[in-house]
Amino acid sequence: MLSQFRRLILLSFASLSLTAMGGKARAQEKFDSKLLKSGKYTLACYVVNNGDESAIGTFTIGINTANDKLALTTITALTGMEAWMDTSISNLNNFKPVYRASHSSLKDMVLHFGDHVTGYHVDKKTGKKTQIKEAGNQYFLDSYTYPFLLSLLPLTSGYNTDLPVYEYKPENKTNLKKAIVEEVKNNTWVSKYTGKHDVWEVTVVEPSTEERSVSYIDKKTRRLWQVDMWSNGQQIRMVDTETDFNSIKAPFDKEATMKMVKGGNAIISGQVFARDFTDNGTIWAKMQVVNLQAKQVAPRGTQVILIPYNDYFKEWIKVNEAQRKKGREGIALSDDAAQCIKTTRVYDEQGHFEFVNLMPGDYLLYTEFGYDHSYSQAEVVGYTDHYINGMFQGTSTNTVNRNYSTGAGAVVKKVVTVNKAGEKVEVKLKKTHA
Repeated sequence: MLSQFRRLILLSFASLSLTAMGGKARAQEKFDSKLLKSGKYTLACYVVNNGDESAIGTFTIGINTANDKLALTTITALTGMEAWMDTSISNLNNFKPVYRASHSSLKDMVLHFGDHVTGYHVDKKTGKKTQIKEAGNQYFLDSYTYPFLLSLLPLTSGYNTDLPVYEYKPENKTNLKKAIVEEVKNNTWVSKYTGKHDVWEVTVVEPSTEERSVSYIDKKTRRLWQVDMWSNGQQIRMVDTETDFNSIKAPFDKEATMKMVKGGNAIISGQVFARDFTDNGTIWAKMQVVNLQAKQVAPRGTQVILIPYNDYFKEWIKVNEAQRKKGREGIALSDDAAQCIKTTRVYDEQGHFEFVNLMPGDYLLYTEFGYDHSYSQAEVVGYTDHYINGMFQGTSTNTVNRNYSTGAGAVVKKVVTVNKAGEKVEVKLKKTHA
């Protein structure tokens, strides 16, 4: 199944590559190379079946525009398979291809473009090596560069064009083909991190293979947010993971931050528990609760997290809280920052924990755990009428106490300060609301 997916992805990525540029007369006039930006981007790859997405890997793409050349380097990593690399270099003035290489467990291919296309192709399954030499002086574009060239076109509603494409395959009768930018229209695309973006929805078809792709390109930045591709009855989706997105402006000093959590001799220790009150406006206040177990300690093994509370982490927390309020996903920490967070676990049945080797400074402690509300509630089960000498004197209520238990959860955070070297700070991490 994976080999079938890989074949589909290779075919679909070729189809994806056909999403750009007009014919010979228009191509060299219409591209705006100033819109290109060097950088590295990652696209998550999914197989889509009846609307359900199944992740199968990633494409990590490096873009470099130095020395009047556009260089694209792509590392493809599919689940359960060895990653492979593709490289494509084109002239920046007209985007004619200069060099193309692909190295994987299935093939090795190297192409040089000029008046002739020369190079070789090695099928690693059969060991067959094919020498390549064919005419190359006509105008065409390397199929692998098209996802990025598409964004350089003068896109507008109703725009359409066709284009010449070169894509080498040993089984091809001809390596030149035509792709058609069939339709361009307005749409919106919603990022988990940055919200809604106005985009151009661009549909491209390849008549000879009946493959089709739809790309979503940001109108302002010309960023390629998503591509959907259909080939041989299957759909592949590629989505920008926005690994470059980071709205945190505070600088991060790994060495100094790591020293805070490992370079001292201070200790923070304490107890984690939840406390409930019958008068705090919760459901418990509306009941005749006579035996609420107010103090619920965190179970043994509960994880407690310590975050150095410097400017970087303060801003990271603030930004993520803002993201959450907007219904968006949080911003992941860099590997360096994540390594500076310490964790420990509650080590006994009384909810105790301990952090050691700390420097003076501020720290944010965070934990969450589940517990049971156990309580007794008085319930009316009947009434008794009282008479004296046959005359009604009144009614008394008959009650019983019933025991109940219900699940609850606690999220606790607290900023703790270590003022001096060697200090031992005792804290109570308690949640005081249900």
